[in-house]
Amino acid sequence: MTGIHHAEVVGSLLRPHYLSQARAALDAGRIEPHEFKQIEDRAVDQGIALQEACGLDVITDGELRRFSFLDQLLAEVDGVTERPGAGVTFHGAGGETWDWHAPITVTGKLRPRRMLTLEEFSYARGRARVPVKVTLPSPLVMYSAWSPELSAPSYRDAYEMFGDAATIIRDEVHALARLGCTYVQLDSPDLGTLVDPENRELRESLGMPTERTLSEGVDIINSVADVPGVTFGLHLCKGNYQSKWIASGGYDDTAEAIFGRMNNIDVFLLEYDDERSGTFEPLAKVPDDKVVVLGLISSKSTEIEPVEEITARVSEAAKYVGLERLAISTQCGFASVSIGANLIGEDTQQRKLELVGEVARSIWAR
Repeated sequence: MTGIHHAEVVGSLLRPHYLSQARAALDAGRIEPHEFKQIEDRAVDQGIALQEACGLDVITDGELRRFSFLDQLLAEVDGVTERPGAGVTFHGAGGETWDWHAPITVTGKLRPRRMLTLEEFSYARGRARVPVKVTLPSPLVMYSAWSPELSAPSYRDAYEMFGDAATIIRDEVHALARLGCTYVQLDSPDLGTLVDPENRELRESLGMPTERTLSEGVDIINSVADVPGVTFGLHLCKGNYQSKWIASGGYDDTAEAIFGRMNNIDVFLLEYDDERSGTFEPLAKVPDDKVVVLGLISSKSTEIEPVEEITARVSEAAKYVGLERLAISTQCGFASVSIGANLIGEDTQQRKLELVGEVARSIWAR
């Protein structure tokens, strides 16, 4: 990796109200596609300007052109049927729960329809004054779309399906690289949620043993990150929908497999916003040539974390990873799904991003 982005960003931004209104108008046929694209471009321009003004070292287009961070695999592939998949439970701060189901089930061989990120990157690159990162889903996020009955006629098992999903994502990265993209982040709630017994049990009931996921599954994700000239980040997400999460638990049981096997990953972006994330001790297993981005600032909560508290936590993490190999970010995106935005306002979003830049400047004095 050439240079370290100490003030990082994870991915999605809150959709402006005018963008949501325009998308509804487009779907209803009240405006033409070219009119909608002008409004969409305006939202991306504002998202880029916001991130740059907050002092971030790298930006995304906010995923503002997507319905969700999963679009490349859940919305733009053939080989699926509109039938709800396995239920994944989200948890709220007040103890409430909500079951999410993948909107599709895999019923045939996965084939891509189109590459969404080529437009995202080409447009953002032409507007941004700092490096642009592109986010793509991990191929293993398809676990909730696997049906032992309906998917098995097309695939020997879920891991063969993951291999086809990996090919789709890798081909998109190759296309991005040809456009000059040098930084891609793989969003991996599939690995991030393995720390939670409830989610492990769900996948094992679908025929996905945890041991196999932490070996063959990890290797499948690692195979995506084998594109020359591209820096790869892996975001270990624990679930993000309307300020709810899927998993609680530290990285102790998964650190050795993930950090040890993923030699193609350059940057690990880890959620560390509250006690659900565990301690920094597993960071001792991160190889010396990798960067760790500490997601210390919550994208779920309206509370603005004190600068002194964030700085102290960076110092604590530096006991396990050298300070110059650390960076900070928000713990996740602000709206991983357009209709599932976290329960905060745009002013809070801005302050959270400003906090990332402010703390990074105070620690690394760029």
